[in-house]
Amino acid sequence: MMEEVKEGSVLSVQTNGIKVSEVVKDGDSLTFIIISQKLSGTGEYHVARTYDDFDWLQQHLFSQEEVPGIQGIIFPPLPARAQVNPSAKVMKQLGLLALGDWKPYGAALEQFLQQVASHSVLCKNKALEDFLTSTEPPGRQKSKKNILNRLSQAVEGLRKEGHKDVEDFFQNERDLNQALTNCTKVVAEKFLDVVQTEQKISVACGHFSAALQMCVESAEDPDKQDFSRVCKSLSEVFSSMGKHMLSVAENDTDSLGLGLDLDSRYQDAEKEMLFRRTCKLVELEAAQRNAERAKPVKKAAMEEVKKTTETEFNQISVMAKQEIMELKRARVQWFQRALVLWCEKQLVTAKKNTEQLNLHLEKVRALA
Repeated sequence: MMEEVKEGSVLSVQTNGIKVSEVVKDGDSLTFIIISQKLSGTGEYHVARTYDDFDWLQQHLFSQEEVPGIQGIIFPPLPARAQVNPSAKVMKQLGLLALGDWKPYGAALEQFLQQVASHSVLCKNKALEDFLTSTEPPGRQKSKKNILNRLSQAVEGLRKEGHKDVEDFFQNERDLNQALTNCTKVVAEKFLDVVQTEQKISVACGHFSAALQMCVESAEDPDKQDFSRVCKSLSEVFSSMGKHMLSVAENDTDSLGLGLDLDSRYQDAEKEMLFRRTCKLVELEAAQRNAERAKPVKKAAMEEVKKTTETEFNQISVMAKQEIMELKRARVQWFQRALVLWCEKQLVTAKKNTEQLNLHLEKVRALA
């Protein structure tokens, strides 16, 4: 999960110094400008990456099958592919990340890179160093079949997902994950509804402000002049309210919204890891049965298969326990940061709005 980079890492950049500084729209595509602080502290790397580049990196991380226990890793989740003009299906997949000028989406990609770079195993993959430092785009070769082959997961899932675990720790974690996965998705969707409502209120205030401005006219009639002054003052009030609600919506998205989205995607990532371990458990049980039933001529070979599978399963289980415990600790930390940031942003915005409304109140009183 989110440990400090240990010695032996090939990274030449600071983990916390990786930033997605800009999201550039070019026709129907998005390009992400990534700045990474050099570990020496003497400069920065600047690279431009597309979503295909991020996908290339993730596939390289998935394909490290030579790493003992790799299937027990909870891989940092990459957000779904973004589109300039997303369909309703893509909008639903992205949720809060599809709002605004793609700033939340860039922040989610930034989180992904920092989490990969801070992982004690994943940070050692040379593909990550190339991704962050090379001015040339990563390769576009098709990835090999890897441990996260989604099609095979879907087929095997019907048969293996409900398989009883041999350890209470993992069975309890699977049950908890199933409940949390549904809950976190619902919470994220409800919070998205709140943000979109705030945006609608902002737009409505803007429309009403514009409508009031249309009532302002130059006239010599004192009554019309008074009416125009009232309409102008009210227009300014509603314009200020609209800007305030837009700031509130942006604050919600950039703080607690990103935290809820990250938690939802990590629940899915943990579910995938637990499923991979269950598949290896089913494979081990099959190997044990085959070894027991094998004829003398095949007994040695079947015992070797069982021994190899058992070793792999134990390695996965050890890695998985470490990852689960680290995830639980990390969730507390990122939720704490998200809540603190959310409160701080809202307090600053509320203070500015109060000051602005006090100014408008004084103007209205002056009309009396």
